[in-house]
Amino acid sequence: MTDIEIARNVTPKPINDILESYGFTKDSIYYYGPYMAKITKDNPTNQEGDLILVTSINPTPYGEGKTTISIGLCDGLNALGKKTIAVLREPSLGPVFGLKGGATGGGHSQIIPMEDINLHFTGDIHAITCANNLLCAIIDNHIFQGNALNIKKVTFTRCLDINDRALRNITINSSYEREDNFQISVASPIMAVLCLSKDFEDLKNRLSRMIVGFNDLDKPIYVRDLDATDALAIILKDAINPNAVQTLEGNLALVHGGPFANIAHGCSSLTSIKMALNHAHYVVTEAGFGADLGAEKFLDITAQEGNLDVSLIVLNVTIRSLKHHGGVKKENLPNLDLDSIKQGLSNLECHISNLKQYTSNILVVLNKFNTDYEEEINLVKSFVQSKNLEFVVNNSYLEGSKGSIDFAKKVVTLCHKEKIKRLYDVNASIEEKIACLARNIYHANAVKYTNKALEEIKLLETLNLDKIPICVAKTPMSISDNKELLGYPKDYQINVTDIKISNGAGFIIVYMGNILTMPGLNKNAAYLNMKIDKNKKIEGLF
Repeated sequence: MTDIEIARNVTPKPINDILESYGFTKDSIYYYGPYMAKITKDNPTNQEGDLILVTSINPTPYGEGKTTISIGLCDGLNALGKKTIAVLREPSLGPVFGLKGGATGGGHSQIIPMEDINLHFTGDIHAITCANNLLCAIIDNHIFQGNALNIKKVTFTRCLDINDRALRNITINSSYEREDNFQISVASPIMAVLCLSKDFEDLKNRLSRMIVGFNDLDKPIYVRDLDATDALAIILKDAINPNAVQTLEGNLALVHGGPFANIAHGCSSLTSIKMALNHAHYVVTEAGFGADLGAEKFLDITAQEGNLDVSLIVLNVTIRSLKHHGGVKKENLPNLDLDSIKQGLSNLECHISNLKQYTSNILVVLNKFNTDYEEEINLVKSFVQSKNLEFVVNNSYLEGSKGSIDFAKKVVTLCHKEKIKRLYDVNASIEEKIACLARNIYHANAVKYTNKALEEIKLLETLNLDKIPICVAKTPMSISDNKELLGYPKDYQINVTDIKISNGAGFIIVYMGNILTMPGLNKNAAYLNMKIDKNKKIEGLF
C-alpha cells in the first residue's frame, strides 16, 4: 500500500482524548476539526523529559527517513510504556508539490491526518507569508509616501510557499524602481523568529528588532521604526501556538514551525519542544537534512537559545545513502554493492566525528528499506562498532512500533541529560566563527569571501551586530558547499558568497556556494502524480 492508503486505513483517535492523556486541559485546546488542534496555553506538569535529537548523514535527493524514524521511535517508546511526544516541523507546500514530497513520515510510521498536515495544515506558514509580505508592502509604502526614514537599501524580501524560480530575481516599482527577489516562506526571517520565540511577548520583541534595510548613513532600519510590530503580531497571534496531531498508533505529535536546514536553522519551534518536555518522559525531535546543517544549528543555536539539555543524538543512516556517497547511480541503488558502501561509509565517519565534538552519546540507527541486504547491514554495523558506538536497525516503516522496539530499548539505555557547549565562541569575529565551522564541520582548509560578503561583515562589525551565532546556508547534499563532492571531502576551499543578518532571530546567515533561497520545480515534480476526484479524494500525495 502507498503511504496515503496506509494512513486512510487507520481510524484516528479524537485529538482531545490524546491531549488530555498527556496532561493538557480542555481550556488550552483550540480545535481544527476532530483530529487537529492548537494548544493555546501550557499547564506544565512536574515532568522533565529527556530530549532526543534525530539527525542524519548527507541524504540522497529523496530523503532518508528522519521523520519516519522519529515517529517510529515515538511509537516504540510509547509501546514500552514510556510517555513520549514527537516534535516535528511543518511541511512546506514547495517540496510537497516539488521533488521530495510531504513531511509526515512514511509507511507505518506516519502522523495523521496526513493530507491536512501536508496541505495548508492550520495555516501557520500562510500567516508567516502574509506577515512577511505585509512588511514588504509597508516598507515600499513608506518609501512611496515620502521616505521619512531615508531608506536607501532594502534588505527584507518577499516570500511565497511555492517553488517558483521565476521569482528569484524581479524588478518592482514603488516610488522608484529597484531589484528585488522572493524566497520560499520557510526561509523568511519571520519563520526563524517564530521558531525561536519563547512566548508571544518575545515574538513581538523579536519582530520589532528585525532589520529591514539601511538609511543613507548606513544605519539600520528596524520594524519598530516603521510602527509595524503590532500589525505583524496580529497576523501571527495564532501561529505562535503549537499544533497537535497524532501518529498512526495514536501517540501525540507536536508539529510546529518549518524552517529548512539548508537555507534557515532547520528546527521545530522552541515553544513546542519545551511544551513537550513538560508533558513526556521522552521527546523526539528532528533537525533538517544532514548533521552538518540541522544538527549543528540545533546544537549551536536552538539548544543554546532555549537552554536545552540533549540526552541523546540519533544519527540516521540508510544503505542507499551510503551507496549514493560511494558513487552509485539511482537505478543501481537496489543492487548488492559492498564496495560502494565501504566508500560511502566515509560520509558516516565524517558525521560521527563532527557530532563527537559536542557529545559522545550518539546512537547510529540504520533505517531499513526492503531492498537492503543482510551483508550490507552487517558491514555498516561492524563499521559503527569499530567507532565504539551503539548500532541498531529500525524497521518501523514496514512494521510500525513493532519494528522500532529494539531501537526504543537502546534509547532508554543510553539517554542521559547533557549540557551541550557551542562549538565556537559567539563573541569571536564573524570570520573566526565561520573558520571554526569550516574547519571542524565542513573540513575545509580555506575560506574564500566575495567582496560583497566582506563588505557586509565590515558593516555588521561597525554596527556592533556581529557577536551572535552563525547560521550557514549551503547545499545539503555534501559536507562541502559543492553538491558534487560526496563522501568525506577534506582540505578544499569553501566559498562565502554573501552575509545577511537575521536580527530578530538573533543570528547571522552565511551563504556558501551556489545556494538558492527560492527552489524551482524539477522536470518530474510530485504534482504530476497527484489527482483529486469529484468527491475530493486525493491520490498520489506522499
